[in-house]
Amino acid sequence: MAVRKAKAAKLRERAENPFANDVTSGEPLVDLASARARFEGAKNAAGRYDAEKVAPEPLRIAGRVLFLRQMGGVSFVRLRDRTGELQLYCDEAVLGEAYARLHEEIDLGDIIEASGTAMATQKGELSVKATSFRLLTKAYRPLPTKTSFKDVEARYRMRYVDLVANREVATVFRARTFIVSALRRFFDGQGFLEVETPTMHTIIGGAAAKPFKTHHNTLDMELFMRIAPELYLKRLVVGGFERVYEIARCYRNEGLSTRHNPEFTMLEYYQAYATYETLMDQTEAMLRAVDEALAQVLPEEHATWAKARTWSFEKFVRVPMAKAIENALSRSGLPPEVATNVAADDAPIKAWAKAAKEKKREIDWANFRAGMKKCDSEGERVFCAYEYLAEPFLTADYRTSPGGDGSKSLPVFIIDYPFEVSPLARKKDGNGSLVDRFELFVDGRELCNAFSELNDPEDQDARFRAQVEKKAKGAEETMDYDADYVRALEYGMPPTAGFGMGVDRLTMLLTGAASIRDVILFPLLRPEASGS
Repeated sequence: MAVRKAKAAKLRERAENPFANDVTSGEPLVDLASARARFEGAKNAAGRYDAEKVAPEPLRIAGRVLFLRQMGGVSFVRLRDRTGELQLYCDEAVLGEAYARLHEEIDLGDIIEASGTAMATQKGELSVKATSFRLLTKAYRPLPTKTSFKDVEARYRMRYVDLVANREVATVFRARTFIVSALRRFFDGQGFLEVETPTMHTIIGGAAAKPFKTHHNTLDMELFMRIAPELYLKRLVVGGFERVYEIARCYRNEGLSTRHNPEFTMLEYYQAYATYETLMDQTEAMLRAVDEALAQVLPEEHATWAKARTWSFEKFVRVPMAKAIENALSRSGLPPEVATNVAADDAPIKAWAKAAKEKKREIDWANFRAGMKKCDSEGERVFCAYEYLAEPFLTADYRTSPGGDGSKSLPVFIIDYPFEVSPLARKKDGNGSLVDRFELFVDGRELCNAFSELNDPEDQDARFRAQVEKKAKGAEETMDYDADYVRALEYGMPPTAGFGMGVDRLTMLLTGAASIRDVILFPLLRPEASGS
């Protein structure tokens, strides 16, 4: 760093600013991708540029120096900007005295601008033959090499370096932007309105989760960072916004994992005069549309991601929760009562574990039993059984066979949940113990949750009160009673279906990312140790 700062001081002595800001003067800068696009027709069959076809068109470019190599009186400089990379060809015979300063004053990581003319090298590399160059920004710290910058926490903490050192990381975040844009296009094209709702709430609602607390000084109010935008979006449906969506930043004061971050992004949308079955059809169309849009803007990268996928969007499966449990028990050779009854002692658990005929199905019997003992109702026990006996094995149980080779898992809609675990969903007309709800699992990961909305204010009142009772017994992940929302329903909400999906998880799925931190630019980390 001392050497680099000395170089900056030398520029200042020449009355040159090592942190220049007059880039708008002179000929317009051309981004590197546009410079390449101008000569697309000059490529030969091997993808190299034909020197005779590259016209010496004047170009002014700028970017970060990634590579600098000298070969006699010629130097090659690799530049990168937001659009891509391009080579700068520096000839001592052309640059004169300035050529020496290229190696004396320019370092890897510096940002420079150059003017010159287009050319192709003997190896067919499109380049800009520099007639002049200058430093725009001096990088005091040297960039790490791709092989040296591998510490995961350091990469998350210094994402600004990670994006430069590991180019595939930048590609994932570009993909995330394209995914969000594709989601907006899809819903805008369906006649939805995008809105923004409050991120600070006076009560806990919209989902069962533990919130972050904050305080408003002027109003002297305790507030909660939203865990979901659901209840406000449904208020808008009451108000006549019959198709509405939000790409919402949400906060949940929960543990960290490869699939959970305290701060995350959700897509939620609500559609009047629709049911959860309508939304299942729409979800399939949406996911295919977003994936196709990603393939169009990042064709090479998408092809790599798609080749590595262990799942397919070709076909989606819809399975009632009770059927998923039944299938799982049958494959494991377990009796039906496993799903609904666990005694206080360990004997039944031990017997069932021993009876399981497929040993590869490693059921977490200890936590299953502990979870069952916390359940207060039949519906909660059914849900607990599903979580431990069926959900972990969805990728194994639902695959591309028959009719395929079975090499990929199928996306699975688990439908018809117990009403006790779905306090905002509408009960099924033919079975009041269940609700019209689905969750979609792709590659074993929960991607989205949706249901036909409860619009009966008296039923909603009773569900809220049940949540309050659970909270009084010590349950943390419960909702508060929302009197204003009940009042909104009393004004009448049309039959409506609602949907929520983690944008981070969708990005993980489509790009093959292993951790949610790989798709969040600045994930939450502990404070950096002093001296780092």
